[in-house]
Amino acid sequence: MKHYAVTDSKSEFLSFDFETNPSWRIFKIMSEFVDGFSFLSKFDKTVSFFGSSRFDEKNHHYHEAQELARKLAKIGMTIITGGGSGIMEAANRGAIEGKGKSVGLNIVLKNEQRINPYVKESMEFDHFFTRKVMLSFASQAYVFFPGGFGTLDEFFELVELVYTKKIGKVPIILVGVDYWESLSDWINQMVYKRHNAISEDGLKVYQLVQNVDEAFKIISQSIPISWEK
Repeated sequence: MKHYAVTDSKSEFLSFDFETNPSWRIFKIMSEFVDGFSFLSKFDKTVSFFGSSRFDEKNHHYHEAQELARKLAKIGMTIITGGGSGIMEAANRGAIEGKGKSVGLNIVLKNEQRINPYVKESMEFDHFFTRKVMLSFASQAYVFFPGGFGTLDEFFELVELVYTKKIGKVPIILVGVDYWESLSDWINQMVYKRHNAISEDGLKVYQLVQNVDEAFKIISQSIPISWEK
């Protein structure tokens, strides 16, 4: 084990590698967890949106995310996203249009992920895994629109957390039958029926909906809300 001595030498201080030193990195990771949970504690009645960062205003899933976020914001829900473009931008945009709270949990990248202009309160993370924990514990409902590997990763992470009872049962909603139906069928036919790799309860962890109105109904009935907003 290496021991690191405190020194007053300016040259030794400047040559110290803060980025790769294990002890320093551990403290940095701990601080991200502490700051992250503290940041999220300011919000209640929260709904997280996930989906592709590649969708623009021409994509109908963008408009669906925007519409759902707007409807939820109007009844007092806080909208949380990863702070980037695409579905994240659409959801934050809808939150603003619904006069609600618009939150982004962004990741710091060398090429600088752009924080979309509709995020009004945000926190940046240096580590993907700390940000992922924050996104997984941020809300009382989770909505997934079509997306890439990151979206699928977050979906299966949340499904596993609920399935293994590491977190309480919360709505996990899939919007976009054109995208999610084949995956849902594969889980049902291959994972459950053919290989018996999960129990039947696993099929009840998430819900595939036909449209935004159905998603809104599930969320509004599952989270205590104030209809006076």
